[in-house]
Amino acid sequence: MSAPDSPDSRDTGLEFAPDFVIGSATASYQIEGAAHEGGRTPSIWDTFSRTPGKTWNGDTGDVADDHYHRLESDLDLMADLGLEAYRFSIAWPRVQPGGSGPANATGLAFYSRLVDGLLDRGIRPIATLYHWDLPQELEDAGGWPNRDTAFRFAEYAAHTVEALGDRVHTWTTLNEPWCSAYLGYGSGAHAPGRTEGAAALAAVHHLNLAHGLAVQEIRRLAVADPDVSVTLNFHVARGDHETSPEARRRVDALANRAFTGPMLRGTYDGDLIGDTAGVTDWAFVRDGDLAAIHQPLDVLGVNYYSTVTVRMWDGVSPRARNDGHKDMGGSPWPGSEHVEFLPQAGPFTDMGWNIAPDGLEELLVSLHGQFPGLPLMITENGAAFPDEVVHASGGARVPDAERVDYLRRHFAAAHRALARGVDLRGYLVWSLLDNFEWGYGYSKRFGIVRVDYDTQVRTVKDSGRWLSQLIRSRRIPELDVPSVRARPL
Repeated sequence: MSAPDSPDSRDTGLEFAPDFVIGSATASYQIEGAAHEGGRTPSIWDTFSRTPGKTWNGDTGDVADDHYHRLESDLDLMADLGLEAYRFSIAWPRVQPGGSGPANATGLAFYSRLVDGLLDRGIRPIATLYHWDLPQELEDAGGWPNRDTAFRFAEYAAHTVEALGDRVHTWTTLNEPWCSAYLGYGSGAHAPGRTEGAAALAAVHHLNLAHGLAVQEIRRLAVADPDVSVTLNFHVARGDHETSPEARRRVDALANRAFTGPMLRGTYDGDLIGDTAGVTDWAFVRDGDLAAIHQPLDVLGVNYYSTVTVRMWDGVSPRARNDGHKDMGGSPWPGSEHVEFLPQAGPFTDMGWNIAPDGLEELLVSLHGQFPGLPLMITENGAAFPDEVVHASGGARVPDAERVDYLRRHFAAAHRALARGVDLRGYLVWSLLDNFEWGYGYSKRFGIVRVDYDTQVRTVKDSGRWLSQLIRSRRIPELDVPSVRARPL
């Protein structure tokens, strides 16, 4: 169901400036397929998804959306939608098989064709170096808890930027390192599926270090003066219980400031160190690391989907643990396992996440206040719903009114943040295509374009047509989009 009307919801007609960039985003393992082609070697997600019980229905990304073989038609689809920017990720094991050694020319050639195809169609390339597909060989050597992985990442970044750095508009080092560290090494919900709190915190630091080293490589090798960025998934924590302020502080320390502190201020906050003292002594932080991490950025990527409501557990009553992620036995909150994640008011997406566009506005305004002078970009925002294809005389159609409403309300929230002085440069909808949704396999659909996984047929949903109209008109369209729906794509 759609959220009830409120002052924060559906401000039809709001206008975005011509230089406000609107586009969409994907990730390599979720769409590319061709898992065994072109010199690509396994990533941790290949291994994890083949492990019984780790993904829904045993789904893997072996084929996914077959984007590797359908590149040209997918690029044409982006152009038909009018995307102004496309954020994609580069698969480390496709570019540097095994995570070390020379670059793979075949892998780089694929991404070179992608970048050239975007530029030929007037679409801004935004390249993410890491969206979770760590080469399995590096995990076998210890993964992100191993300091050496950060240096291997810098080498991979150098190979990639040397090949593409004359054409990419924006380089993003990491996507959501919170997920890589805490879900991958703490809770076990993501690859590689480990449940070790100390390893998760070591991974936090080495991901931060990898970011800083990669920024230096981008600055050294890129010849087109690109923007440099990182994308973080910020937690917007709420609560009205007497212990909620402490719970919110702990969530903010682990989820947000563990990354913004070193990346943007050059320090780990004392409360984060104190909260986790029983888990690790942070001896993995070495002299010079914080200076290496703290590199100037041109834009901060913001991923937002929902809020969390928290309080401290009293140790007696039944404990609420729904933080929005699959429970695989471990904790993504090392040192703060006594934080309770409480049920929230609906409506919800198909992921069970609450729909709270005011949380996006709150987050953008907060970040602008914390880091004045640093431009922001929404690099992911979107929703999964159980879409259905409708066949009529005019052809197939996907009337996803819930997703249209979701996007309409969140674009309105972004507009309000702009009106409050936030330096917000753009908005990239997640996701361009239905795809492999990590542990949920193919059971959740986020795309503004439907993919039939049996035939690989793409069908633009009403949400895709709505976004296309927004891009062309620069105004938030009505919920119903018949004029766009009739336009052939």
